[in-house]
Amino acid sequence: MGCDGGTIPKRHELVKGPRKVEKVDKVAELVARWFYCALSQEKLRRPIVACELGRLYNKDAIIEYLLDKSPDKTPMESASHIKSIKNVTELQLVDNPAWCGDKESIKGDKYDDLQAARFICPVVGLEMNGRHRFCFLRNCGCVFSERALKEIKAEVCHKCGVPFQEEDVIVLNGNKEDVEILKKRMEERRLKSKLEKKSKKGKTAAAASQQEPSAGPSKAKSGKDCVSSSSGESRQIIFTKSSENGNPAVPGKVNKASSSTKRSIADSEDKSEAYKSIFTTHSSAKRSKEECSNWVTHTAYYF
Repeated sequence: MGCDGGTIPKRHELVKGPRKVEKVDKVAELVARWFYCALSQEKLRRPIVACELGRLYNKDAIIEYLLDKSPDKTPMESASHIKSIKNVTELQLVDNPAWCGDKESIKGDKYDDLQAARFICPVVGLEMNGRHRFCFLRNCGCVFSERALKEIKAEVCHKCGVPFQEEDVIVLNGNKEDVEILKKRMEERRLKSKLEKKSKKGKTAAAASQQEPSAGPSKAKSGKDCVSSSSGESRQIIFTKSSENGNPAVPGKVNKASSSTKRSIADSEDKSEAYKSIFTTHSSAKRSKEECSNWVTHTAYYF
């Protein structure tokens, strides 16, 4: 069986060598990364978000992933670094006017142009189909091509005018080197935020501890008590130590008040004496008149 009819087998047909590495179709890979969600493997639909490593997701899929806290939850490598909704940024994308739509052909007579993309760069006009490098700004979420950011250098977003730095520029679906750089930046950013939170907590605790002990001794040292009146106003009463002689220790306004009280007492005594003298003189005058009248009557009787 076989090898009849003068056929001569070759070496590579008889000897089994190492298997050839299967090459991944680049076009299919680009379509999977730029047109489908990295978590749910569904087509990208608005709202679209991107993580700090530059991967594209549907926002609904991220919310469902974060809300699922069941113990049987399968770990996802594409979203293992996402701990909260704050770790993703909603993208502000610009529609491509040449996009015909993603309606599937029923009869199979439609040609799917994989080069056409749904979104474009608002500055240069390049389509976001994976053939060109695209970036987004972490502060505002606006998406631009890398060519636009290099050709038109600015410290402000070309679309919304929000200021940004070089660290805020994140490459979408970058290569391994880009992912490593973005991962280091992400770890540094998260560590910095943790340190800031700890410092704020320490400051608030220190401020609270300083306010609690300072409330007691301040009242004891000042010697001031607050009395609330019926009208709602608070009045302060100052208590001072008096000396052995009865005079106050502080020679300021208190001595003046004591001298004024002494003067008022002396004036009142003088007034009372004056009233007494007036009363006595008035009574004596009345008595002299009565005596004179009596004397006149007596003398008239005798004559």
